[in-house]
Amino acid sequence: MRILLIGAGGVGDAIVKIASERNFFEKMVVTDYDLERAKRAVSWVEKKHGKEVASRFEADQIDASDASVVAAVAKKHGATHVMNAVEPKFVQSIFQGALDADANYMDMAMSLSHPHETDPFNTPGEKLGDWQYDRTAEFEAKGLLALIGTGAEPGISNIFARYAQDHLFSEVDEFTVIDGGNLVVKNDAGEEIFAPSFSIWTVIEECLNPPLIWEKDKGWFTTPPFSEPSFFEFPDGIGMVECVNVEHEEVNMLPRTLKSNRVAFKYGLGEEFIGILKTLHNLGLDKIEPVSVRSKSGRVEVAPRDVVAAVLPDPASLADRMTGKTCAGTLVTGKGKDGQDRAVYLYHVADTTWSAEHYDAQAVVWQTALVPVISLELLSKGVWSGKGVKGPEEFDAKPFLDLLASPSDYNQAWGMQDRNPKNTSKI
Repeated sequence: MRILLIGAGGVGDAIVKIASERNFFEKMVVTDYDLERAKRAVSWVEKKHGKEVASRFEADQIDASDASVVAAVAKKHGATHVMNAVEPKFVQSIFQGALDADANYMDMAMSLSHPHETDPFNTPGEKLGDWQYDRTAEFEAKGLLALIGTGAEPGISNIFARYAQDHLFSEVDEFTVIDGGNLVVKNDAGEEIFAPSFSIWTVIEECLNPPLIWEKDKGWFTTPPFSEPSFFEFPDGIGMVECVNVEHEEVNMLPRTLKSNRVAFKYGLGEEFIGILKTLHNLGLDKIEPVSVRSKSGRVEVAPRDVVAAVLPDPASLADRMTGKTCAGTLVTGKGKDGQDRAVYLYHVADTTWSAEHYDAQAVVWQTALVPVISLELLSKGVWSGKGVKGPEEFDAKPFLDLLASPSDYNQAWGMQDRNPKNTSKI
């Protein structure tokens, strides 16, 4: 397996660090628009593990916005797999570039959605990932696999859903992916600051678009942002967090393969975070369409959302400023194997103190990076295989979770908590 990794930001950098401890691939070419950032990731491997391990990594420059460039770089390095670790606005060009290079493809965030033009808060327009699913036949025709939505969420959340359907339930009523944490970021003065633990570009996209929900009798529909607020008690000391509906890929993915009556996604944002996002929206700073801005050299075109991203701290730089834990999980309700009502929350928790110590990475980007590395290993061994465009829920979940938890492999415990099926907000 020869992997072309596109993006050496927070998640891409963490992918390199995790993969450096595994030997399932022949080569990983780390690329970024900023070549120095790619080189820093490779240098970390050499400092941590020595020149022999680092020899399996190589840095190169790439323009992810141009499918022909992606294809050329993939061919140059003989890539068998293209791993997309950049913002979702580049999904289409990287996806097409991989296909043109006859390489398999993987991402963690899927092609962008576009709200319904006249009824955005009731009716879906183009959903997250629709553009990719529509190209299934093109990958099948070449015998290639595009494994999409394979991060923490979507990703391990989908895998938990598949495991629950196969091993815990005889009948599923609802899959609700629920993400939350108690992360705190402080400045040099020790003051708590607003600094999203993930790309603000992606956070804005997820949180301000109309949330998507699927129900068996209605199909897909949308609601206003931040709808259906409720409190959920997260495990491992995180505690009670208010969660709201947010647009997310799982709602488009799970109903295609798994059987249930409802699929939703909820995010524990908190009142302050929601307030800031609403303000950005009210000021038009969430827009991706360029506006004309006066500069010393004349007028330039710039997207307001890119300005917001530029003035906030890089999520990759937060490891020594952040404390707390993040939890990715899926709450499943329905009938257990014994036919009785059951509710189970399956989850994985990452602690920033631990991830910073071992990988020099904050918890959110490290947790997101862990899933594609394990998935690539399963593909390399033929445990997972297929062609076309597929999500991780379309594969057997047990090999993934076994590899994840094995002390001799990734040594990451995952949890499973039974909840009161009559009140699933608490343990």
